Formats: sequence, structure tokens, C-alpha cells
Amino acid sequence: MPSNAEFAALTEPFRSELRAHCYRMLGSIHDAEDVVQETYLRAWRAIDRFEGRSSVRRWLYAIATRACLTALETRARRPLPSGLGRPSDDHRVEVAAAEPSVSWLQPAPDALVGDPADVVTGRAGVRLAFIAALQLLPARQRAVLALRDVLAFRTAEVAEMLDTSAMAVDSLLRRARAHLAAERPVEHELVEPAEAAERLLLDAYVAAFTRADAGALVELLRVDVEMEMPPTPTWFTGRDAVVGFLATRVLRVAGQWRMRPTRANGQPAVVVHKGTEPYGVQVLDLLGGRIARITAFNDPGLVPTFDVFDGERSRVRPAE
Repeated sequence: MPSNAEFAALTEPFRSELRAHCYRMLGSIHDAEDVVQETYLRAWRAIDRFEGRSSVRRWLYAIATRACLTALETRARRPLPSGLGRPSDDHRVEVAAAEPSVSWLQPAPDALVGDPADVVTGRAGVRLAFIAALQLLPARQRAVLALRDVLAFRTAEVAEMLDTSAMAVDSLLRRARAHLAAERPVEHELVEPAEAAERLLLDAYVAAFTRADAGALVELLRVDVEMEMPPTPTWFTGRDAVVGFLATRVLRVAGQWRMRPTRANGQPAVVVHKGTEPYGVQVLDLLGGRIARITAFNDPGLVPTFDVFDGERSRVRPAE
């Protein structure tokens, strides 16, 4: 049995990417952290039986994936509102009440899963739209797609991890790809602007909210922009609907909203406070130098997690 220090030296370098993998599988940053902790506990208990026939990384991924599959046996998939119903193009519709009974998809701070620009999976593997699409797959299809297409493990390696055959892995992968293609028949390539341009866009977005200036958002949003707001099932499509909703129901008083820029899922994001109270996190999709989608996670419980992983606990962007 190795010492604690020796075990940590072997396994700790993989913690961030294991978090990302568990997050892909589970759609929850809190559940992912729990499963990573369980993975390391299982690994510690089994380390004296590790024979070195595979790499430590692959061994840890096998433990983590099996732990995720066990967790998914008793947990419902985590959707976004866009996965449950059609959008409205009229901001005057009655907005449905929040659905706290639904286990909604959560965003992940970049710092929680490592820098998506640097890790082996790249940003595409943690994009919010990709994570949401993964939640539509049966658990074993989800696992195979993540291990093969995101992490690039070989078929034989995945078969060993999941204690199945290569033929079964190939079959699961084909079905997963077909399911994903059917659910996402057309998808834009979200090419973000350069860092300076992105920050200017994000600053302008924050300023519009701070001033309660819905009109200023018009130049920042694409004509076909979409906005969803879990835990509220109602969501909107089209700039007129999104700006109309914000103008009449959200941006009523200057200085009410305070925001701190951050990053989540490899995308620009903001941590939101209403006055001094935590309110949630918004994740933005950018396309063509404008905002193509706003996913506003109106969950105050997310804010402390982003504060911790951003290294800026309880700080918000000053009002302008």
C-alpha cells in the first residue's frame, strides 16, 4: 500500500479532468464533485490491487465512469427548458412558475474542470449545449460517447472500462451518435471573438443590466437570439421577444442587478446578484460578434460555487 503522498502524486493530476467527465455524465457540478470524491476513495481502497496493466489515468476513468453509471440508476436526467418544450416568440405570454421539482442542468465554472482551452477534451467537450444534449442519451450510451468521442479512448479500452465487448461499445456509440444527430440536426459553430472583443461585449452586456437599459441590448443580441431561465420552463426565441421580456419584467430599476464576469463551460458568463443577494449565473453563447443565446440559471445556490472556484468569494462587479 503506497503512502498518502505517493497515492496523491499518482492520482491528483487527473482530478480536474475527472470532474469534467463526471459533470458530462451527470449534468450537475455538485453531483460530479461527490462522484469524484467517491472515485478517489474507491481508488485508494483498490490501489494495492492495481497491477499497472493500464495507465493510472485510464484506471481512474474506469472507476469514475462506473460510479457515474451507478448514480444514474436512481437519478433523472437533467434538462434545460429547451429540452422540455417549445419556445415563445411573444414576451407577453404568461411565464410559467418555477419548477423546483425538476433536477435542472447546472453550469460548470471553468476553474472547476480545469482550463477547457488546455485540457485534452478542449472547449467543445464542456459546451453547455453539448452537455445538455448528452443528458438526452441513455446512461451507457452517454458513457461510451464521452469516453470515445470526447476523451478519445480506443474501443478496446472502453470495452475493458465498462466490462463489455468491443462489439457492444461500437453498437452503443452508433446509437448515441445517431440520437445526438437527431436531436441536434443543425448546429452553428460557435466561434467566439478575440479575448479583447469578448470582454468589450461582456462589459456592454453588464452595463445594460446595471443601467436597466433594455434598448442597449438590441445591438448586442442576434436577431435569432434565444433565452432560457431554469428553473422556469418558459423560454423565448427572437430578439423582440427576449428584449421585450427583459424590458418589461427584469430591467425595471437601475442598479438592481450587479454582475461579475466569469467563465463557465468554456464560455463567457456572469455571476448575478440582485442587490446584495446572490441570484444566479448566466452563460452566453456568442456567434458573429453578438450574443446568440442567454442561459440564465436563476439559482442562488450556484453563486458560492463560482465564488470559490473563481477565487473571488462574495465579490461582485461594482455598480456603474
